[in-house]
Amino acid sequence: LCGECGQFHHLPDNHLYNFQDEVDDELICHICLQPLLQPMDTPCGHTYCFKCLENFMQEYNFCPMDRKKLSFQQCHKSSLLVRNLLDKLAVLCPFKAECQQTMQRCELEAHLQNRCPGFKKYKSERERKKNPFPKGKEDLPAKVETNTPKDPEVPSGGSSLVAESSVAAVVSLGTAEPGLVNPAFEETEEAVKVEKYISKCLVAETSTIEIHREDPEEELGMRIVGGKDTPLGNIVVQEVLRHSVVAADGRIAPGDHILEVNGVNISSVTHCQAVSFLRHPGPVLHLMVLQEKGFSSKTVQQDSSSAPNREVIHVTLIKRDRSEPLGIKLIRKTDEAGIFILDLLEGGLAAKNGKLSRNDRVLSINGQDLRQGTPETAAQIIQTSESRVNFVVLRQPGVQLSEPVEDGNTSNNSSSSSNGGSPVYHRRRLDQNHYRRKSTYQKKTVSIKKEPKESLGITIGGGRDNKNKLPIYVTSVQPIGCLFRDGRIKRGDVLLSINGIDLTHLSYYEAVSALKSNAASHSVVLKALEILVSDPADPSLDIKEQGFSWSPLWITWLGLPSYLHCCQDIVLSKGNLESWGFSIVGGFEESKGNQPFFIKTIVPGTPAFRDRRLKCGDEIVAVNGVPAIGMSNSELIPMLKEQRNKVILTVVSWPGSLV
Repeated sequence: LCGECGQFHHLPDNHLYNFQDEVDDELICHICLQPLLQPMDTPCGHTYCFKCLENFMQEYNFCPMDRKKLSFQQCHKSSLLVRNLLDKLAVLCPFKAECQQTMQRCELEAHLQNRCPGFKKYKSERERKKNPFPKGKEDLPAKVETNTPKDPEVPSGGSSLVAESSVAAVVSLGTAEPGLVNPAFEETEEAVKVEKYISKCLVAETSTIEIHREDPEEELGMRIVGGKDTPLGNIVVQEVLRHSVVAADGRIAPGDHILEVNGVNISSVTHCQAVSFLRHPGPVLHLMVLQEKGFSSKTVQQDSSSAPNREVIHVTLIKRDRSEPLGIKLIRKTDEAGIFILDLLEGGLAAKNGKLSRNDRVLSINGQDLRQGTPETAAQIIQTSESRVNFVVLRQPGVQLSEPVEDGNTSNNSSSSSNGGSPVYHRRRLDQNHYRRKSTYQKKTVSIKKEPKESLGITIGGGRDNKNKLPIYVTSVQPIGCLFRDGRIKRGDVLLSINGIDLTHLSYYEAVSALKSNAASHSVVLKALEILVSDPADPSLDIKEQGFSWSPLWITWLGLPSYLHCCQDIVLSKGNLESWGFSIVGGFEESKGNQPFFIKTIVPGTPAFRDRRLKCGDEIVAVNGVPAIGMSNSELIPMLKEQRNKVILTVVSWPGSLV
C-alpha cells in the first residue's frame, strides 16, 4: 500500500486517486488517461505525466499525440500555475469505511500520515502481523552510570550554535554521525578517515558590532528576513548591499542572525517590529549577532577536573505522534564537548513536563550516547522517535545561561559581548504576547473615466527582469493623477492587468510601456491585488522609504498567491563526505497546518555557500521535482540526505526588507 496515495500499485507506476468531480480534459494525460502527475510540457505543446512520458520515451522518439520527433531532454516542467491547479483537485480519502473526508490532492499524503483513522488502523494491523509477540522491554529508558568520565564545568555564557529540535536541523551527510554508540565499529583505515571527518563540528559565535553613521538617518544597507511571525523565528541577514554603511564596516555577512539592537532582545519579535528597530535613526548602532564560522576540525579536549554537586536525571517525554515537536532549543559550545539545553519553549511538551531545565547537559537520548554529540544528531534522534523520548541529563545546581531581564532601567543584571571590547548594555525583553501574522489578499477592479491627456499618476517597481523576478507593484500614487483622485489604488498594490493586457509576466520597461499606451484612452480598467495584513505596519516603517525607493516588506511577498510566484531551479553538487550546508524550517505541523519550507542558515565553505544562488529566507517549493507542500520537516530532511552528489532545489526568492 502506497503511503502517499493510500492505494495499491507498483512502485514505478503513478499514484492512484479517487477524484471527487470530473476533471477537465485539459488536465488529463493522454498516455494514462488520468489527471496529470508531475506534468511535463513538450516543445510541440502537449502535456503528459512525468513517469508516463519517461517510460514512453524509453521505447519511442516521438510525441504520442502528433508523432513529431521528440527527446525527453527537450521537455520541461509545466508552469507553476498548471501544477497548482492539479494539486488543488479535490480527492476522496481511499479509506471510505473509516474516513469520509475530502481534501486537495496535495494534502492527501499529510492526511494519511497524520490524521486518517483508516490508515492508522491499516498500519497497526500490519505491524501486529509482523510482530505478533511484541517485546516488553523496548520502552525502558537506558541508564547512564554516574561514574562516567568527569565532565567539564559548564560556563554561564559562551558562544553557541542554536538548533531547534523538531523545528530546524542542519542537512548533513549520510555517514555515521558523531556521538552514536556503534559496538560493531572496526578500526580499519577507511573507518579512521571517516572518524576524522565526523569529528568536525559546526562552529558559531556571538559578537557585538558597533556601526557608526555620519548621517544618523542613513540606511544601514542590508536586507533582512524572518521574525517570530514566520517559520524562520530569528531575524536573519539575507543580503548586504554594496557601498553601504554595513558593507564598509565589513563585519556583518549574509546568514548572520541579529539577536539584539541597542540592547533590545529582538530574537523573539515580529518581522515588522525588527524592521522598526533597525531603521531607528542614530549615529551609533550596537548589534549583537550570531555568526556561523563553518565546520571546525579542532579536536575536542575533555577537562578532567572534578565537577562536584552534579546530578544525573532521567526524563521521559511522550509525543502524541512522531511529528510533534518537543519545544527544546539545544546548543553546542565552541570550546566544550557536549550538548546543552538553551531554552524550553513556552507551551511546548518539555516545558509542560517541567523536569528538564535550562543548561542541563544532554548525556543520551533513547540510549544514544551524546556526550560528544551535536545538536543536529540530537534533533534527528528526536524526530525519528515514534512516541517515547528518553533523556539522560547532567545538572549542576546554580548554573544558568544568561537571559534578558524584564526592564533594563531598573535591573543591575547585564552581559558583555564575547569579544570583550565593547561596552556593557542592559538587555530588555520585549512584550512576548505575539501572535502569528496572517497575510491575505483581495482582488479589485478599478474602472476610471478620464481625460486622454490626464496621467495615471503612479510609479511602479518590480518586473520579471528584476533580480528577484517580482510582479509589477505600485511604489507611489502621486497627488496629480486620476488614480489619486479615485483613491482605490494604493502603494504596495500588485498590478495584474490594464484594459485586459496581462502585466504579470512583463519586464519593468514592458509594463511602463503598457501603462503609458493605455493611459491615453478615455477609460481605464485596472485589475490589482491588495495584500491585507492583520497587524498594520508601524508608521516608522515608512521612514526613508518615500517615492521611488519604496519597496514592500519581505513578509508582504509571502502573502501573494502562488500563481504570481516565479520559481527557479538551483542544482547543487557535492562530494561524498560533504554536507549540503543549509538548514531548513517550516513544513507541516499538526498545530499549525501546512507552512512553507524556508532556508534558515547557509554554512560557510559548503556547496550551498559556494553556489551563491541560495539565500536565507528562500522558500523551497520542490526537491528533484517532488513538491514539498504537505511534507513535514522530518520527511523532507531524509529526502535531502538521500541525494548523494546532486540535488535540484526549486525555490522562490523574495527580497528581504531593506534597513
